[in-house]
Amino acid sequence: MSQPTNSKSKTTQWQLIQLAMSFLTRIPMPIRFTVTNSHLNKASRYFALVGLILGLLLALIYSVFVMLLPASLSVILMMALGLLLTGAFHEDGWADVWDGFGGGWQVKQKLSIMKDSRLGTYGAAALFIILLIKYQALVLLSESFSTVLIAILLGQCLSRVVATSLIVSMDYVSEDTTSKVKPIAMHLSFKSLMTLILTGVILLLLLIVFNLIALQTAIIIVAVLLILRSILIRWFKYQLGGYTGDCLGAAQQVSEVAIYLTMVSLL
Repeated sequence: MSQPTNSKSKTTQWQLIQLAMSFLTRIPMPIRFTVTNSHLNKASRYFALVGLILGLLLALIYSVFVMLLPASLSVILMMALGLLLTGAFHEDGWADVWDGFGGGWQVKQKLSIMKDSRLGTYGAAALFIILLIKYQALVLLSESFSTVLIAILLGQCLSRVVATSLIVSMDYVSEDTTSKVKPIAMHLSFKSLMTLILTGVILLLLLIVFNLIALQTAIIIVAVLLILRSILIRWFKYQLGGYTGDCLGAAQQVSEVAIYLTMVSLL
């Protein structure tokens, strides 16, 4: 239960990390202050860090399973536990986007469909396809133990860099100000953007320095993500004129898959 704090007290960076973890995952966090939109906006700088932590947890889970089971089973069990850890937060956004974009003609219709908790045909098909692609790509990458672990780390971290960074390039849209929508960060300061990007850069540099990934591979992955980011911005602007929380979830999912597919193509 959140407890109010003195309005003059400053939220620490550790508290913002806890908030980011609580927002993106189902991992219990001791949030002992009243959360405001401002807090969530500031916490968004740590979304890539949360992705890195999730990547480490999933890599560990895979490592344990693969000692006992075939790689293909280990991958699907890891994915299942990953869904439990995040509450299928981003997958839900991916499905909602496809339901809305596929079933609506006007922006108002699309937003209304995206708010609906029911899963439609477009969303179900899109969810099935992306999970299948993710599974098959990770199975192919699992031919090399170190490669699949690196892919998991990059996929979880860099995909959240791309998704969160979209906030600075588009306006937030909603059907109306009283609609029941998922809480979402709506502003990303320059400092927060730099923190977000540096998290991904530091991860890539560490992998390169320790010869866990080739410099050329890192450059190609970054290039693919930059191109994908540009496409996503154009797509969301064309469909809605901006972004919603579901759009950011969809961006995370497609960015994660893009990383896996890029690494498969470079095998």
